[in-house]
Amino acid sequence: MTSRVAELSEAQKKEISELFGEYVNLDKRERHYYNHDMGALPPLVKKVIGDTNPAAVVKIRTEEDAVKLLKFANRHKIPVVPRAGASSGYGGVIPTKGGIVADVTPLNNIISIDTEGQKAVVQSGIIWEKLERKLKEKELSLQAIPSSAPSSTVGGWLSQSGAGYGSYEFGWGHESMEKARVVLPTGEIREFSGPELKKLIGTMGTIGIITEITLKVQKFEERKAVSVSFPSASALKKAVEEIKRKNIPLWSISFLNPEWADMKNKAPRKLHYEEIVDKDRPVLPVSYVSTFMYPASRDVSGLREAIEGAGGTILPEEIAKYETDEWFKSMKVKRLGPSFIPAEVLVPLEKMDSAFEEIGKKIKLPVLTEGMVISDGYVVLLCFMRHSERSVLFNTAFALSLSILKIAEENGGRAYSSGLFFASKRKSVFGERIAEIEALRKEIDPNGIMNPETLEGKGLLNTAVSMGSAFEPFGRIAGNMSGIGKVSFKDEKEIPAEVAELAYSCSQCGYCVSECDQYYGRGWESQSPRGKWFFIKEYLAGREKLDQRQTNTFLACTTCQMCDSRCELDMPIEHAWMTMRGKLVQEKKKMTFPPFEIMAASLLKERNIWANYRKDRDKWVPEDIRAKIKDKAEYAYFAGCTASFVENDVAIGAVRMLDDAGVEFTSLLDKEACCGIPMLVAGRWDVFEKIMRMNVSNMKKKGVKTVITSCPACWLMWHTVYPQWAKKLGIEYGLEAKHYSEVLVDHLDVLKPKFKQPLDKVVAWHDSCHLGRAGGEIYEPPRELLKAIPGIKFRELEYNRERAHCCGSVVSLIAEPPVAYKLGDMRLQEALDVKADIIAALCPCCIFQFRVAAKEGNLNIQAQDLGALVGRSLGYNIPDSTSYTLESWVPFEKMIDLMQPENMTNLMVELMPQMMAAMPAPLQAMMKMVKYVPGMDAMMKPMMPIMMPRLMPMVMPKVMPDMLKAVEKKVPMPDYMREQLPDLMPKAMDNLMPNMLPELIPLLTPRMIEYIKTH
Repeated sequence: MTSRVAELSEAQKKEISELFGEYVNLDKRERHYYNHDMGALPPLVKKVIGDTNPAAVVKIRTEEDAVKLLKFANRHKIPVVPRAGASSGYGGVIPTKGGIVADVTPLNNIISIDTEGQKAVVQSGIIWEKLERKLKEKELSLQAIPSSAPSSTVGGWLSQSGAGYGSYEFGWGHESMEKARVVLPTGEIREFSGPELKKLIGTMGTIGIITEITLKVQKFEERKAVSVSFPSASALKKAVEEIKRKNIPLWSISFLNPEWADMKNKAPRKLHYEEIVDKDRPVLPVSYVSTFMYPASRDVSGLREAIEGAGGTILPEEIAKYETDEWFKSMKVKRLGPSFIPAEVLVPLEKMDSAFEEIGKKIKLPVLTEGMVISDGYVVLLCFMRHSERSVLFNTAFALSLSILKIAEENGGRAYSSGLFFASKRKSVFGERIAEIEALRKEIDPNGIMNPETLEGKGLLNTAVSMGSAFEPFGRIAGNMSGIGKVSFKDEKEIPAEVAELAYSCSQCGYCVSECDQYYGRGWESQSPRGKWFFIKEYLAGREKLDQRQTNTFLACTTCQMCDSRCELDMPIEHAWMTMRGKLVQEKKKMTFPPFEIMAASLLKERNIWANYRKDRDKWVPEDIRAKIKDKAEYAYFAGCTASFVENDVAIGAVRMLDDAGVEFTSLLDKEACCGIPMLVAGRWDVFEKIMRMNVSNMKKKGVKTVITSCPACWLMWHTVYPQWAKKLGIEYGLEAKHYSEVLVDHLDVLKPKFKQPLDKVVAWHDSCHLGRAGGEIYEPPRELLKAIPGIKFRELEYNRERAHCCGSVVSLIAEPPVAYKLGDMRLQEALDVKADIIAALCPCCIFQFRVAAKEGNLNIQAQDLGALVGRSLGYNIPDSTSYTLESWVPFEKMIDLMQPENMTNLMVELMPQMMAAMPAPLQAMMKMVKYVPGMDAMMKPMMPIMMPRLMPMVMPKVMPDMLKAVEKKVPMPDYMREQLPDLMPKAMDNLMPNMLPELIPLLTPRMIEYIKTH
C-alpha cells in the first residue's frame, strides 16, 4: 500500500507542472477545497480520518491526460483520487493519503448518439442533466436517472452504484450501461463490458480513471404522474405489491414519509429580492406521499384500483406536477436543519413497512425518509435526521445512522453503498463480487495508488464502525438523547448571521458549480458557490483566513444569479454574496477591485464610470429627438453610462423606437447619473446611496411615473433595488420601471408598418442576466421586437432564457480580463454554432463584452444592440459603435493591468528616486546606512511592513505628480481622461493603498533594499 503524500517534492512539482500546465493546482489553499465530499462529519470522525488535503489537483481533459497522470503517479508511488461531481457522502473522493485529486469533470462531452440503436457513448464526467437534454434533442431519453442529476456524472453513478427515477422499470443505474473505458493505474487502457463490467460497479475509483461509457437509452416520450397519499407504509407496500402482481407498466415509483412531507411544507419559501416566488406551492398531506410515473402511451388502467384498494387517496394533479418539478430538490428540507445526519439503506419491499415501524419505535429524533422502489424488489431508503454540526451533540447523535443501518440489516437489507465510511460493510454491499474486485486491484495496482483506503477503509474508522454496530443499543440511547431545538445564528467573525446559516444549510450537492460563470471561467472549486459556502464554514471553524484573496473571491461573482436558479435548497445565494460585499468593503474597509475605485472617484466627480465629463453626457441625443423630449412627462428614458458615453447606438436606437412608436417621454439628459450598480457590486455602498438619492430626486422633479431603460442593469436598479433601498432609507419612491421592449411590444402595430430596411442576416439572441433570470424574467418582448425586423433569420442559443449563460461582464472584465474574454468567447461560440452572423442583445455591457471578446478571440461575428438593429431597419442612420467600444476599452485594460501587484511594484520601483526624496530626512539617513553597515538590510526587512503603512500617506502626495506622468506613459488615454486623472488618481490611491500594501511590501522590499545598495 502506498504511503501518505502530503506534499510533492520540488522535482515532482516541476514535472507535473510541465505535464499539465495551468490545469494543475499546487496552491495549498486551493487544495483544501478538495478534501471532502458532501457529507458533514462529526468532529470525532474527522479526527479519526486525519488530514485529507491533497498534494495537488489535476484537471483531466482527455483520456491522454489520465494516462499521463497515472503513469506519473505510479512511477512516484503517489496516491490518486478520481473526483467528479463529489455529490455523494460515502467518502469515495476523500484523499485520506493526500496525493493527487484527478478532477474528471472536464471529460464532459458526448461522443456519439445512435438514434436507431438507442445507445449513447459519452465521456465519464458528463452531468446527467446535460446528457438528458441532449438526448431529448434527438427524441431520446435516459432509461434511469439519479435524483442528483443536476450535478452527478455518468461515471460517478457507475463508480458509486445507485438507483434513481426509472429504476422501477430499468433497475440500478449500471444496468443501463454496456461498456466502460478505464485508464488503469499503470496507464494502460482497458475496456470493461459484459460480466467484466461488474468489477467496476461501486468501486469508487479504486480500479482506475473511467473515461468513457456506453449507455442504453430509450425513445423519448412525455410521462404522466400520479401522486398518492397513503396512511401507512403498509398501505404503500400493499399498493406496490399489487402493481407488481398486475404488471402495471410504470417507469418510476418514489415516495416521502410523513416526516419528510411535513418538513417540505415548512421549508422556507424561495425568495427573489426578498419577494416570495413560490406563493402557489401546494401543501402536502402529512402522510406517505408516493408518486407513480409512466409514459403517457402506456395502459395503466389497473393503477387506480391498486392504489385505492390499498387505502391510498389520489391527490390533485397540482401536487403530482409539484412533486415531479421537485424531482431533483430532495435536500430542500435541509434549510430547516441546518445540518443532517444521513443514513441510506436498502431493504426488501416486503420488509419496508416493518423497517419503518422499527425506525419509529427505536429512533426518537424525527427521521425524514425519501424512497425509491427498484425493479429487483428492493427499496432505497434515504433517511435524514435534523441536527447541527456545530453542536457537540452531533457526535453522539450520529450514532443513530448505525441504528438505522442495523434495522435495515435485521430486515434483510444492507448499507446502500460502501466507501470509506462503510468499508467494514463491503462484503454485504458487494457480495461475491468483492473477491473478484480485490483480485483485480491486486493485479493492476501493485503499488496501491488508486484511491487507497476507500474500499478497505481506515483501521481505526473500521473498528469504530464495527464497535458502533456491536454496541448499537448503547449508542442509540445516547443518540436519542442528543436532539436539538431551534438552531440560531449570530453575526460572527465578519460573517452576518443569515450568511452563516446559509453556509451550514448548504448541502454541498454541487448543483451550482458547473453552470457558475465564476467557476467555469477560472476552473477551481474555491470560485464556485459551493466552495464559498465551504470556506465560510472553515473560516468560522478557524481553519481559514478571511483575507484580501478571499474578499476578491466574493467580489468576483457577476451577480448573474444562475446559482439561485439551480440551488436545490432555493437559497438566496447571490444575495448572500452581495451582503458580504457590503460587510467586507463598506464596513470592514477591505479593498474592492482597484478599477472600481477609479470609477467611484469619477462617479462622485462627474456622475459616470467612464471618467468622462458630465457636460458631455447627452451629446448622443439626435437634435430632432432633443426637440421632442418633454420637460416633464409620465415616462422618462434613462440611458445609463455606457450607452451615453461609449455605445451611443444603444441610446439612439432606444429613443428612435420610442419616438416612432408615439411614446412621449422626458429625460434627465446631462443631469443623469450612473444607476450605481457598479458601486453596489464593488461594495462601495456609500457611493451607491449618493447616486441613487440623486437619480430619484431628479426623476421626481420631472414628474415621472415610469422610468424606461435600455440597460438591464439600470432596469434592475430602478425596478427592484432602488425601491428596497428607498424603504430602508425612508425615502418616498413611487416610481415603476420598464425596459423599452416591454413598452414597445404593445406598440408593434404602430412600428411594423414603418420598417423600411430588411436585415438579411442570421441573428442569435442573448438573454441578459439582469433582465431575465436575475431581474424580471423578461424574455418574450425583446424576441418579438427582434423578430419584427423584416428579413431576419432568428436563432436561439443553446442556453437561453432562464438557462442563459452570463456574458462575463462587468465584474469579470474589471477583475480579470482574460477570464472575461474566455466567458465571452464561450457565449459567442454558441452563436457561431448556430451559424449566426450577429449576436444581438439589449444590454450595453453584454454588447461591450462580446465586442471585446470577439476581438481578443479573433472571432468572425458581430455583436449588435437590439434597439440599434430596429432603428436601422426603421430607416435611421445609426452608426455602429464597435470601433469606439474597442478604443474605449484600451485605457481600462491597461489600467487594470497596471494595478496588478507585480506591475504596481514595478511602477513604484520606477519612482524610487522620488519616493526616497519624499521621505523624512532622518529616515533617508537611516536607509543610506543599509549601503554601508553590514546586516542593516536584514534588519530592514521585518521593519518594512510596519514602516510602509505609516510612510505612504506622507510620501504619496509628494510623489503623485510623477506617478501621474508615469501612468500616462503606460496607459494610452483620451484627453478627457488624462485631464481628470489628477483629480481621480489621488482619491483612488487613498482608498487602495492601505489594502494594497500587504501585497506590495513583500515584492517591493527586496527591490527597495537593492536600490539603496546600488544608488
